[in-house]
Amino acid sequence: MDGKLRKNIHIGSEVEIVLKQDQRTGKLTDGIVKRILTNSPNHPHGIKVQLESGKVGRVKSIKPQ
Repeated sequence: MDGKLRKNIHIGSEVEIVLKQDQRTGKLTDGIVKRILTNSPNHPHGIKVQLESGKVGRVKSIKPQ
C-alpha cells in the first residue's frame, strides 16, 4: 500500500521508511509505527513517522497485516 496518504497509516502498522540520510540511496528501513508526525492528509514524498526503534523517516510502503 502507498505511504503518501495519512489515512493508510496507523499506529502499530508495519512499514518500510526511508531515513533522511538514506534519501539519496533509497535504502529502506522497516519497523512498527509509534507516532505519525505529518499532520496533513497526504504528502508527495510519504508521510513522516517515528518507529518504535526511535528512527524517523518517510513511509514508502505499508506491509499487509
